[in-house]
Amino acid sequence: MSHQVGMADTLTNAAEFSVSEIAQAVKRTVEDEFGHVRVRGEISGFRGQHSSGHAYFTLKDESAAIDAVVWKGNYARLTFKPEEGLEVIATGRLTTFPRSSKYQIVIDNIEPAGAGALMALLEERKRKLQAEGLFDRDRKRALPYLPRVIGVVTSPTGAVIRDILHRLADRFPSHVMVWPVRVQGDTCAAEVVNAIEGFNAMVAGGAIPRPDLLIVARGGGSVEDLWGFNEEAVVRAVAASAIPIISAVGHETDTTLIDYVSDMRAPTPTAAAEAAVPVRAELIGYVDDLGSRQRQATRRVTASARDRLRAAAAGLPRPADLVALQRQQLDHAASNLLGNLRHSVQSLRVRYSRIDSKLAPRLLHGQRQEAAERLRNLSLRAETGLRKTVDRTRLTFDPRAARLATGMMRLLERKQSHLLGIGPKLSPAALRAELRHAHSVLRPLTARLRAGMALQMSEHRAALTQADKLLASLSYRSVLARGYAVIKDDQGNLVQRRADLSSGDGVAIEFADGEIAAIIAGGTISKKKPRGPLDKDTQESLF
Repeated sequence: MSHQVGMADTLTNAAEFSVSEIAQAVKRTVEDEFGHVRVRGEISGFRGQHSSGHAYFTLKDESAAIDAVVWKGNYARLTFKPEEGLEVIATGRLTTFPRSSKYQIVIDNIEPAGAGALMALLEERKRKLQAEGLFDRDRKRALPYLPRVIGVVTSPTGAVIRDILHRLADRFPSHVMVWPVRVQGDTCAAEVVNAIEGFNAMVAGGAIPRPDLLIVARGGGSVEDLWGFNEEAVVRAVAASAIPIISAVGHETDTTLIDYVSDMRAPTPTAAAEAAVPVRAELIGYVDDLGSRQRQATRRVTASARDRLRAAAAGLPRPADLVALQRQQLDHAASNLLGNLRHSVQSLRVRYSRIDSKLAPRLLHGQRQEAAERLRNLSLRAETGLRKTVDRTRLTFDPRAARLATGMMRLLERKQSHLLGIGPKLSPAALRAELRHAHSVLRPLTARLRAGMALQMSEHRAALTQADKLLASLSYRSVLARGYAVIKDDQGNLVQRRADLSSGDGVAIEFADGEIAAIIAGGTISKKKPRGPLDKDTQESLF
């Protein structure tokens, strides 16, 4: 009985709705109550159009968020495309998405928020600074090709610095110095000015390396968010910077005043990193290509020199031909030698027969005795004179010899004492040690001398090669090879004007492959008209 009462208590006459019916009822209520609305908020979560062509993102403020959708047809008609981080005023209608029990706004139009007064102030400031010449193109400097140190002025916690570092690591790893600043708010402009002036105040070659290039960057946002980069103080700091600056503020469609005064404007922070450094792999490939071209040029020069040597060698006479005349002369002299010897012997025999009668033994014996007698007389006289001379010399030199002997003994004693003093210093071990020390000092000097000579020879070789290339490039013969010619008069002087020649003058025309002589004729040369193309439907006669 109690069970039956419990069942009766749960019975009700309230109507039952399905989930779909409730969702549709809520959808109609929202659409009827908020048929047309204007919503102000910041775009968040926008990643571009979906593959279907629709665009999905979120509008948010400090305390709430609402899903937004732009259908494919409306997206193409938007004059202002949605971008991540922009504050906009969206016009559309509210509706619900029953599948997830969420409400959303279907956007028909998007406009930037707060653009009126700020844009007017921005234009006025732009005209003022432009009148001062801060935006002139001739003030802009070229960016260094390969900066050693890159200074980045941005927030250290945002995605901008990560994008820049990632792109630099992909293209050409460089030393990056980050000056942390706020990229929006009241203190943004002052912090950016301090960062730019701080980088410029660094001393080149100091303990902290001075950047060769600066990048001022931040992500996209509304006009209010980017307003710190439109401040006059920031613009003047960028103009006064001695270091080249790349501005990368906002997205590609965002424009600030520092974009006009900076040395280069990049559409995005990633593009700024790409503009700052070249691609390392491309540089390596370029250097490798130059090396390959150099090696090929060296091989061509070597091959050309080898060909010239072979051609020169082919023009030289053979060694056998060089000595053929001398060999013939030698054979002729050898054939005449025997006859000349016989003639000489016969002449000597005749001369000997003429003086043979004068060489009788009796005459020779008498002459020998006379000569012996003269020799004895001369010997006696010489002996007597020599004895007298020796006596006189002995009287002069005997006292000197005594003094000389005493002095020699004293000198010998001094030399012996000196030799005994320096004898230990002249030991082989000391001499060997001194010799090893001299070798150790001389060895690095020899290596440095050889290295220096090799470097100097390489530099001279490179300079000579460069000079040869320059000479070839400046030679007028390279111009002749392109189809031009040089005209000289009969005296070899260059003819530069038509008025220098008259009819009947002889000239020499120099082409790339040689010269020809010519006579100047009067009148002008009539040029033949070029033949027009043949009609495809007609055939020329062969006769």
